[in-house]
Amino acid sequence: MRTVIVLFNRDLRVHDHPALSAACERAERVVPLFVLDPAVPAGLRHGFLLECLADLRASLRERGGELVVREGDAVTEAMRLAAELDAAAVHVSADVSALARRREERLAAERIEFARFPGVTVVPPDELRPSGGGDHYRVFTPYWNAWRRHPRRRVLPPPGEVRIPHGLAVGKPPRPPDGGSMPGGESAARARADRWLRDGLSGYAEGHDDLAGDRTSRLSPYLRFGCLSPLELAGRAERGEDFVRQLCWRDFHHQVTYAFPRINRENYRRPERRWRHDPDALAAWREGMTGLPIVDAGMRQLLAEGWMHNRARLITAAYLVKRLGLDWRDGERHFFRHLLDGDVADNSGNWQWVAGTGNDTRPNRGFNPLRQAKRYDPSGDYVRRYVPELAEAPGAKIHEPWRLQSPPSGYPARLDGTDAD
Repeated sequence: MRTVIVLFNRDLRVHDHPALSAACERAERVVPLFVLDPAVPAGLRHGFLLECLADLRASLRERGGELVVREGDAVTEAMRLAAELDAAAVHVSADVSALARRREERLAAERIEFARFPGVTVVPPDELRPSGGGDHYRVFTPYWNAWRRHPRRRVLPPPGEVRIPHGLAVGKPPRPPDGGSMPGGESAARARADRWLRDGLSGYAEGHDDLAGDRTSRLSPYLRFGCLSPLELAGRAERGEDFVRQLCWRDFHHQVTYAFPRINRENYRRPERRWRHDPDALAAWREGMTGLPIVDAGMRQLLAEGWMHNRARLITAAYLVKRLGLDWRDGERHFFRHLLDGDVADNSGNWQWVAGTGNDTRPNRGFNPLRQAKRYDPSGDYVRRYVPELAEAPGAKIHEPWRLQSPPSGYPARLDGTDAD
């Protein structure tokens, strides 16, 4: 086969990339392609994405290859390039969102060979089926048990050489902005993973809920953009079951989304309920100005860093839907816009879990924000880090809602009319 196009999407790496490896094995020429598609909402991840693309281009160049960058509709641009080069096939890493599935269906309908490969998850989302019937697992624990036993493909090395056509016009992506909270790209991802697996994995089980300690891996943005292979990471982290379980949760939400691609728009289960409409309360939550310190700290961390501690995500999401009674989709959209790891499957799946409309077997589960704060930020250091107005607040009072006492200057004295105790 003369030429194969590898259309990159959420798989911006050269290590353990089945679609790229297969193209390099079977074709004389390989054309790695990324399309900046306006239909794919990048939110505030755009700068991180551009850094990922710059790093991917450098890795491909080290192997004699190149990254072609186009702007427009991904399928149209891929087919235009295929016609220019008389390419015989297009390879992609299979994905699960409604947008990704439509893209794959359109590519499959073209008059060119089209091949989908694994790589976005540890276990492909359509490989596990409940023994009692059904097209996917609806409850996590049975999925976890099946996922642990399921045989896995081998981790692939990066290709030694990527042979591109002569005279290829590669295009130039926009320059990444300076000063992002985390550097993007596979090189940064692998360096962070090496450090964390060496220094952080052993303490993850007992420390990952410590808000001020910040002892999570922060690898989720790199998994979201495919700068790390989740399969390779799961194998390297196998001695840390609690962390591997989080990778399984990621796979779980992906297999749910594969079966229910409307997960970011419709309740997965339970009838639609009547949500409150309160623009002021929603705005205060988004800005970290609710008057409840633990909620405001989490929301301000999100705005400042494009990331939020996993425990804070639970607390802030539960506050929005359980305490304020606002629609989970309002929170899902805000998180998706601001999170570097904003991903349809994980973001929507977790929001629906908290709202009681998704895969939680206890849909009426509550998260008392004050108890959560006192348990996971007992000294108040997390709150002080992100809510500087409270830097001098006494330790015993820092988690109390400020409507019960005189608030610091510039800090709200209300909880938007809801009871938080």
